[in-house]
Amino acid sequence: MADFDVDLFVIGGGSGGVRAARIAAGHGARVMVAEEYRMGGTCVIRGCVPKKLLVYGSHLRHDIEDAAGFGWSIPSATFDWPTLIANKDREIARLEAAYTSNVEKAGAHIVKSRAVFEDAHTLRLADGKRVRAKHILIATGGWPNHGRVIPGIEHVISSNEVFHLAELPKRIVIQGGGYIALEFACIFAGFGSDVTVIYRGENILRGFDDDVRAHVRAEMEKNGITILTGCTVDKVDKHGSEYTSHLSNGSSVASDQVMFAIGRHPSVANLGLEKAGVAINPKNGGIAVDGFSQTNVPHIYAVGDVTHRFNLTPVAIREGHAFADTVFGNRPTRVDHADIPTAVFTQPEVGTVGLTEAQARAQFTNIDIYKATFRPMKATLSGRDTRILMKLVVDATSDRVLGCHIVGDGAAEMVQVLGIAIRMRATKADFDATMALHPTAAEELVTMRTPTARYVREAAE
Repeated sequence: MADFDVDLFVIGGGSGGVRAARIAAGHGARVMVAEEYRMGGTCVIRGCVPKKLLVYGSHLRHDIEDAAGFGWSIPSATFDWPTLIANKDREIARLEAAYTSNVEKAGAHIVKSRAVFEDAHTLRLADGKRVRAKHILIATGGWPNHGRVIPGIEHVISSNEVFHLAELPKRIVIQGGGYIALEFACIFAGFGSDVTVIYRGENILRGFDDDVRAHVRAEMEKNGITILTGCTVDKVDKHGSEYTSHLSNGSSVASDQVMFAIGRHPSVANLGLEKAGVAINPKNGGIAVDGFSQTNVPHIYAVGDVTHRFNLTPVAIREGHAFADTVFGNRPTRVDHADIPTAVFTQPEVGTVGLTEAQARAQFTNIDIYKATFRPMKATLSGRDTRILMKLVVDATSDRVLGCHIVGDGAAEMVQVLGIAIRMRATKADFDATMALHPTAAEELVTMRTPTARYVREAAE
């Protein structure tokens, strides 16, 4: 032990690294955490937390519009973008301080510095100091990826810069069809911006259930968002304070901002991984790890987005906790990545857990689909043109519920709870036997009695 300065050196102060540091320190390990920017990582500083705050803010416009149907007369409302951003920044600073305090209270030491490998056990800090560590955890997360270099790429912002815009753009072009692109499309539309979404695929939300994809697109278009699929931005010109995005289909779109949200890549560059002998997964560009988050170098581990397995904050936290219990708590723990609940905070929002219809039909012989779309009760008085989608995917042979997909207000909250039922292998009969809670949208989940579709896969000859 005298050969090492610390038992654990964590590179990255995001959600996964912080959880690992706290748990390892609780097990008695000497822990050092290096963070070159701000404690909290992508989620807290420039991801899910500030984004959700902006979602809340933009949704208020709908609430104000809906109020008249319930008898409220509200004078003409005004919105001030700088006020929202300042309040958001204050909350993020509070959370950053809390993350820092919790790590230090656990007994770990934080250094505000970039750390790079000099060899498999030695890290060099920005001031030249070297730290020898018995175990090392890489938790550097991910970074926005603009994809191919196009003319005018320097005019394009990412999900990093979008949180710090000086003013609300009147018009914005957003390229991308996943979580980040669609969430910000709805945020800006909610604040009154003219929004155009550009996506290269045939429809948005690739990888989600096809009914969810179609429903979300229809709802976004009802809210005035233009969605152009099957094309890409090939060039961006700047004319004063205005931009022109030239598309691969020959058309062009004028705007005040252009944002790309077409993916994120693992932050593995310039860490000195080659000096430590750490291997990269050739399939996804992330650090290659096994089920225990262990790399090919036995004392070096990696968790979270840098592994490019499931790029979700709760997954990074669970992986960080499992790593610390495995290495320092004498409790080998393998993270189960099946049936992870996830949400897309579009407006309306998406909540999903388990298999899509397509996945279930590929894996199981007999599949029953239960699906309902309906107008939410609130809309009967508000007059808003919106519908909720609820869908259950069931293995008809065992009656087990394999997947649940919801689009509508409160979808994420519902799916978090439904995730428990699906992990417990609940059956459709269990859903049917559960008393409905009326009047709620969620009661539809336990009152859908008749399959809307049934699929039997023919056996291969």
